[in-house]
Amino acid sequence: MQTWFITGASGGLASRITHRLLDRGDRVAATIRKPGVLDDLQAQYGSQLWQANLDLTNSQQIAEVVERAFSELGTIDVFVNNAAYGLYGAVEEASDRQIEHQFMTNVLGSLRVARAVLPFFRKQGGGHMVQISSMAGHYSIPGMGLYCSSKWAVEGAFEALAKEVAPFNIKTTMVEPGGIRTNFITSNAVFGERMDEYRDTEAGQFVSLMKGELPGIDMSMFNQMVVGDPDKMAQQIIRRVDQGEGPIRMALGSDAYEQIRAALLDRLAALEAQKELAYSTDSDDVVKPF
Repeated sequence: MQTWFITGASGGLASRITHRLLDRGDRVAATIRKPGVLDDLQAQYGSQLWQANLDLTNSQQIAEVVERAFSELGTIDVFVNNAAYGLYGAVEEASDRQIEHQFMTNVLGSLRVARAVLPFFRKQGGGHMVQISSMAGHYSIPGMGLYCSSKWAVEGAFEALAKEVAPFNIKTTMVEPGGIRTNFITSNAVFGERMDEYRDTEAGQFVSLMKGELPGIDMSMFNQMVVGDPDKMAQQIIRRVDQGEGPIRMALGSDAYEQIRAALLDRLAALEAQKELAYSTDSDDVVKPF
């Protein structure tokens, strides 16, 4: 039996992970935003499920909840940093408050929980961090710039963090799912204030698609266009943790594989085309390799 600490455990992918873990006999420390959403699971699994309310924008609450979880449960083997949401619209359409809240939750919230967990992991001799990122951590498109940028920030921070904590027997996996057939968009999406200037642009069309406003396309059809199976993804994440080894990044979904691959190839091609230019700006006393 292992003990898992999961943020945002009541929705989407994390909910499927939680159910699978409880079914196989593991303990889950689940943090949630809305009291009562896990009461049915609590009644079914009893002491296997530990609950706490947690707002990722509240740094004091983060520290208190993490400390209480380790104090009451003893060892926590796996930490799953899942809680996040999407902010959509052209960059200019989002308010300062929306942008700040997006980064407070997706970036600072993820980092604060990880930083709160790490001292306990070191003290107990190890652990496994699973950071839920996104395929959007590799590219950015009109209408998703702010959400994508939050995931780019997560990717950069946790890539370094993984190397920093490896000497303490702390493993790290960044999960990069593509679209998942969950309620992530319908229940968690936030949209900027739409501007007429963007309505007929790529950004505006993307927002119209996400809001189900495009003629002939409703959200049920949109969900059918999403390829990711949350149960299969949950199974693979648990399997990776059980195996204990693997690449730091874990792409899930055929769309994630294709989108990430295309983004990396495009960036590599653009970089290669600039090789001569890049080297031309070195100081004169630097020996060129060609």
